[in-house]
Amino acid sequence: MIPSRKIRLLAAASALFIFLAAPPVTAREAQSEKARASGAPAAEARPALWKISDRDTTIYLFGTIHILPEELGWFRGPVKRAFRSADQVVTETMTDSPETLQAIFAEKGIRRDGRTLRESLDDTQRENLEKSLSDLGLAVNSFDQFESWYAGLLLSLIPLKAAGYDQAKGVENQIDAMAKASGVARHPLETAEYQIGLFAALPEASQRAYLSEVLEQLPTLKEDVAKLVKAWRRGRAEELAELLNDDESDETMRKVLITDRNQAWAKWLEGRLAQPGVVFVAVGAGHLAGAGSVQEQLSRDGIRTVRVQ
Repeated sequence: MIPSRKIRLLAAASALFIFLAAPPVTAREAQSEKARASGAPAAEARPALWKISDRDTTIYLFGTIHILPEELGWFRGPVKRAFRSADQVVTETMTDSPETLQAIFAEKGIRRDGRTLRESLDDTQRENLEKSLSDLGLAVNSFDQFESWYAGLLLSLIPLKAAGYDQAKGVENQIDAMAKASGVARHPLETAEYQIGLFAALPEASQRAYLSEVLEQLPTLKEDVAKLVKAWRRGRAEELAELLNDDESDETMRKVLITDRNQAWAKWLEGRLAQPGVVFVAVGAGHLAGAGSVQEQLSRDGIRTVRVQ
């Protein structure tokens, strides 16, 4: 079993990958339906899909992977039909303004306490950071201006980008681009500023623990993520739950980044059920699996979730 905290670190970081990588994916960059039909066949994927419904409302819940190393054939079957039937597409956030995002990161991710990042770390943390930066071919002072959480995010993404993970292949980005191209109503559950603020507001102890665990995971990151992607493409929700959420090492981080958000999203879904229509909701797969998942929050209020795929 992969140490789950390693995968959980990626899950936390990958939620912001779309902000750190490049401008938003456009409809032209997203695969068209014609390309899917006539191009080289992508590796087949059957990721998990659920629905909740009442007399006049159906809401699909689709667990995404924010970053992928290759195009996978996930847009087919029940997922494709659910998306096409929707009159509203909901994602965690929307990234229509890269300039605004850069300004938010500059505001919240740059140190202003007069000390460098390395000066704020203990001897062991500083040595591990300098070694990791050197191993990546970067100068040891490359991240001196960053807060601990921002350094951790960037460090976890550098080897993934080098391994071929990019923004255009992220499932949520493709969904958002297709929704934009089709003209269907789009709705974000959170703003980008709110998501980034969650990291920035973490206690310093949690931020440093996060950075330390990122440094620890770097040597095996690609292999760990490959197992996560494999579980996702096969629709193994419970395996994903184990990889993402078991053996949580920082309860504060889990509460802020996972549990509290799941509760808020469940409340939004309950409210949306009161309005007629069909809604396609795409959020990180870690939110739809295991203890404290969105489905579990819904069940506490008597709302039944049905597995579709």
